Amino acid sequence: MHHDWNSPQQLARLRRRHAANRRMKWIGLAAIGLAAGALALLVISLVATGWPAFTQTRITLQFDLDPKLVKPDDMRKGSWRKIIKTALLKEVGPVKSRKDRRKILKIISRGAAYELRDHVMKHPDLVGRTITYAVLAADPFDQFYKGVIPEYIGEGEKRFFNPRLGSPVVVAAFRKLIDKGLVSAPFNWGLFFNADSRLPEQAGLAGAIVGSFLTLLVCFLISFPAGIAAAIYLEEFAPKNRFTDFIEVNINNLAAVPSVVFGLLGLALFLGWFGMPRSAPLVGGLVLSLMTLPTIIIATRSALKAVPPSIREAALGIGASHHQMVLHHVLPVAMPGILTGAIIGMARALGETAPLLLIGMNAFIPDISNMGILDPATALPTQIYSWADSPERGFVSRTSAAILVLLGFLLVMNAAAIWLRQKYSKKV
Repeated sequence: MHHDWNSPQQLARLRRRHAANRRMKWIGLAAIGLAAGALALLVISLVATGWPAFTQTRITLQFDLDPKLVKPDDMRKGSWRKIIKTALLKEVGPVKSRKDRRKILKIISRGAAYELRDHVMKHPDLVGRTITYAVLAADPFDQFYKGVIPEYIGEGEKRFFNPRLGSPVVVAAFRKLIDKGLVSAPFNWGLFFNADSRLPEQAGLAGAIVGSFLTLLVCFLISFPAGIAAAIYLEEFAPKNRFTDFIEVNINNLAAVPSVVFGLLGLALFLGWFGMPRSAPLVGGLVLSLMTLPTIIIATRSALKAVPPSIREAALGIGASHHQMVLHHVLPVAMPGILTGAIIGMARALGETAPLLLIGMNAFIPDISNMGILDPATALPTQIYSWADSPERGFVSRTSAAILVLLGFLLVMNAAAIWLRQKYSKKV
């Protein structure tokens, strides 16, 4: 049958086909743009909310380290609050009301006395001298200096003084310190090197970072070798029968099980049955390893299936045994895909909160000097959850900052996966 490809009917069909292709293209671009826009909005909102936490307001004062107040024999019993009070009131000027003096002292963080004490204990030669040192400002004045909270709330007749700042006398004293150039907001290294604290201005992520590292280390040491070994056996050595089919179906089902179920399993098995220590990174790593095993097994099997059959046939043809063929020829070729699956599984484990909460891995960790895999710990997701539940305004920005740190770790892990994949691909 002869077709006239230049007929009006054929040209109309061709135009409709091209129009459909263009619509599909624009729909795809719109979907990508929508996803990118949503991601950009999320990141921008996190940066806008969390950026204040990356700086910390400090007040530089001159402290007279009188040996009578410092008590060099036992500095822990020194009158550090009195030393700070004297230095602050010296800069603010005379205040007649005792009530106002007490309020003005709240400009300085309650933890400043311990911070100054620890500094002098590290440098005992400072005793008897007058030193210049920057101490932490209390959270309300830290937020006020950064412009997060206003001095007055409301408009018109409903306008009233912000009670979080104490009183206008206190704000006037704080402004006097600003005018003298004694208030600054340097980069907040304490966000990364301080442990958790009830005071927002002192709270840091060091405990959560160390806890996440120990938990992921346990998870990696268990799930990575076990997952790869199980996948190699199922793909290369296991006979194809009903039992192996049953195992494969259950592995696929476990990969879709909600993480909270693994938390319940860890609570009943590791804490209830085996009596392991609560909140320990060892238990957290075991629970997360159970969760990531199906992901690693599935990814490893997919990578092994993608290896061309010719590589297997060539290895066997030159006299290699079955296990030599797998270990020396198939596994190196599949390693980029295996590493990708392992990193994806570990990244998922890093961001899980529910299973860690169920095993109690949200402990308050004020000191990380002796933290081990059997000691109480917390992790980045549970630390974010804990800070998000805190009523203090300072923890709002710290929550967003902690999320940015978590996203940074995920980006580093994915970058490492890309680098390792390229490295092994070059070798092959």
